Amino acid sequence: MRVTRRNIMMGGGALALLAGCGGGGVSMEPSGGLTPDLLPQPNAGYDAWVASFRSRAASRGISAATLDTAFRNAGFLPGVVKRDRSQTEFTRTLEDYFAIAASGEKVSTGRSKLRQYGGLLQEIEGRYGVPPQIVTAVWGMESRYGERRGDIPVVSATSTLAYDGRRADFFESQLMAALRILQRGDTTASQLTGSWAGAMGHTQFIPTTYQDYAVDFRGDGRRDIWSEDPTDGLASTANYLSRSGWRRGEPWGLEVSLPAGFSAGQTGRGVRRSSSEWAAMGVRAAGGGSLPGGTGSILALSGVSGPAFLVFRNYNVILRYNNAEKYGLGVGHLSDRLLGAGPVKASFPPDQYGFTIDERKDLQAQLNRAGYDVGTPDGVFGSKTEAAIRSYQASVGLPVTGEPSRDLLMRLRRG
Repeated sequence: MRVTRRNIMMGGGALALLAGCGGGGVSMEPSGGLTPDLLPQPNAGYDAWVASFRSRAASRGISAATLDTAFRNAGFLPGVVKRDRSQTEFTRTLEDYFAIAASGEKVSTGRSKLRQYGGLLQEIEGRYGVPPQIVTAVWGMESRYGERRGDIPVVSATSTLAYDGRRADFFESQLMAALRILQRGDTTASQLTGSWAGAMGHTQFIPTTYQDYAVDFRGDGRRDIWSEDPTDGLASTANYLSRSGWRRGEPWGLEVSLPAGFSAGQTGRGVRRSSSEWAAMGVRAAGGGSLPGGTGSILALSGVSGPAFLVFRNYNVILRYNNAEKYGLGVGHLSDRLLGAGPVKASFPPDQYGFTIDERKDLQAQLNRAGYDVGTPDGVFGSKTEAAIRSYQASVGLPVTGEPSRDLLMRLRRG
């Protein structure tokens, strides 16, 4: 199985990590200083496990010098175990997901990065066939264009999780691959950092994926995905997608409009038709013009009355990075936005509370004005919005539920 960071989560299922104001950005745990529980703590059981592991590693070709260097400052990280056992799978609508994945900031920063690294990305496309906007969109989704690469020592994180035992074999394989990275000289022990689960660099490769797909694009002898220079990270992502089956010159998909009465039974990746067949059924490109050639499926994750997309083979390749349909649509949609496209044309249906995204943004803005901080209103209800609602409800004597309502919005508007 091809494995990247997303397969670490939830024991192999895909999980989009959302953080930030109303819901935040689709990215890994933020960098910016380690909390005390992510610093090495004394643990005799862990020490005994490491002693046993060293002999297994040596038998597989890891040198004593590499082991000494790797474990010199490594140790048991209780915060890694805590995070592994307390993962929460956020349930987000596609509208929320797009609001996060293709936020105004994410789009403007991505367009800037696309211009800044345009020459490099063209070179990468020439070698691997994956277009610049797709590679850049993955970069934006995975680490906010390199802003959040992770600062937890990978040897400590993977050895802690291997010792903990919940997925011992998996994390021992990641630890062994991390040691091979050090032994090969691609980076140093101090620079071998990533997320709590060992995902590394600009586009968040776990060690075994790095081992199989990372590339030394400039031929300097190192496959460096950790430094400020994103060259090897971006090229490695293109190599991964290329070797996963990306077809040069073909689209990932596009937004389409569905005819009245279109059956939900015709949606989903299990239903594949040629573009000419979809067109004969009344499916049209939402932006006008004809449908691109090929065979694809209709995805309507918000129901047939909401935005719909015709996706092709390259969309399924994106899913090799993260097997979640919202992630694939998020990468595709963000890539289109980076080239100048606007938001989706179809309207999303109201949420479970009857709110549109503009009304959700209004509620967040009203909470901010009332002194209950939710950050920049983005229309995505996350933990900060819930906490602000709870505080406001308590302050005015309402039942403390943390849930929005139209009565709450009207009360806030009245001041």
